Amino acid sequence: MVLKIKRALVSVSDKTGLVDFCAGLKALGVELVASGGTFKALADASIGALKLSNYTGSKELLEGRVKTLHPKIHAGILAKRENNLHLKELEERGIPLIDLVIVNLYPFAEVLRRGGTEEELIENIDIGGVALLRAAAKNYSSVAVVCDPKDYVRVLEELKDNNCELSLSTRKKLASKAFHETASYDSIISAFFEPLDTIPAKFSLSFEKVQGCRYGENPHQKAAVYRGFFPEPVSILNFKQLNGKELSFNNFLDFNAAVSIAQEFSEPCAVIVKHSNPCGVAVAEKTSEAFKNALECDKKSAFGSIIALNRECDAGTAEQITSFFNELVIAPSFEESALAELKKKKNLRVIEMPVESMKKSIDFRRIAGGLLLQENDSSEEPASEWKIVSKKQPSEQELSDLGFAWRVVKHVKSNAIVVAKDGATLGIGAGQMNRVNAVTIALANAGKKAENAVLASDAFFPFRDSIDLASKHGIKAFVTPGGSIRDGEVILAADEKEVSLAFTGVRHFRH
Repeated sequence: MVLKIKRALVSVSDKTGLVDFCAGLKALGVELVASGGTFKALADASIGALKLSNYTGSKELLEGRVKTLHPKIHAGILAKRENNLHLKELEERGIPLIDLVIVNLYPFAEVLRRGGTEEELIENIDIGGVALLRAAAKNYSSVAVVCDPKDYVRVLEELKDNNCELSLSTRKKLASKAFHETASYDSIISAFFEPLDTIPAKFSLSFEKVQGCRYGENPHQKAAVYRGFFPEPVSILNFKQLNGKELSFNNFLDFNAAVSIAQEFSEPCAVIVKHSNPCGVAVAEKTSEAFKNALECDKKSAFGSIIALNRECDAGTAEQITSFFNELVIAPSFEESALAELKKKKNLRVIEMPVESMKKSIDFRRIAGGLLLQENDSSEEPASEWKIVSKKQPSEQELSDLGFAWRVVKHVKSNAIVVAKDGATLGIGAGQMNRVNAVTIALANAGKKAENAVLASDAFFPFRDSIDLASKHGIKAFVTPGGSIRDGEVILAADEKEVSLAFTGVRHFRH
């Protein structure tokens, strides 16, 4: 069923492309009915339109809060063209049909992003515009709705090519877009009234596409990255790309993982990530020293990695980075000479963004048929609050290294083990189905450097075997959450091996 456009209602907040679109409609013989600000914009461009208040016979009320909410408007939109009773009723009441609704909404999201006052935000909650979009989209079989200025050109072209008619398929697409717009709009407003910092009974969010990804997890998969409208204390999407190829789906995942670790530390820190797991983390007085130590942890795995720094990248660090192949480097800023060095690798993605401390928020993951929601793991357990359960007390240096390892292990996929010493990881065991295997991998990666090092486990030791194994390799101090029914056996093992053991009381699984 085609629709001939004879009359259009125009009421837009965003005037982008409005004049050209309406001029084109007028040239096709379409009658325009326009609300206050839109009417003025058209009049200023010498485009003839009927003022909405004259069309309805009613002046705007409540300082413009009520203008399009009028029976003459909504009946003209909602009438079914194939229903003779509807058409007869309109004729009896002198209500013309409206064939095209051109509406976009008050800029609530933009006001929210720039930190508008509560009064500004409330006044930018659109009522009439949402009602018009929903009414026109509901009656897509008889009415066309345009809510996005990006659609003006293609709609006008179709009208020009088809004797001022729009096809049913086009009207369906436009209706779908209108419903997406109103759903998104309402979810943004909902988040303003109740920010997403608790687990709600109902959950709806709005996202807008930021950019396409080079590809998905694999080259045959398409992908894109979206920004949420809901307020987030920290967003990795506040970045500036200074060099390199477009980011892929995996790049963004590793980017997020690397920054999450780098922000854990106040001292200069370097993080090297592969497949969302750290393969090297270190802190030091200088960034270049931290990077050198992080790389020493696992040079083989660092090939093709993602690197994050929580300080400006200097020339010395940049030279180390360009000495081997890696995908992406992130830092709050770059010395001019460092940037010049990094740009020698034309495909190396160089990202400038603040590395800020993560705060409590809600995390969610897609599962088949639904979502899982949880508070993000922002828990911190300072060493001063740990319980030393072994007879042997850790030294000051061991306690410092345990604190470092504990902050890293929460970012390693479980089952997770981190071996560390002197503010640097020496070996990491990630994503194993049993804990002793994770310990074995971490110790193998550490090699002889495990002597007099410390070990962190993201969850309790279910048996004493991890203590026994690690002690043979020279590990002198351990930190775990504790909480196993066999904690007594584990503590006994620590005492037998004359090593120190701390319980934090908090688990950090990362699936």
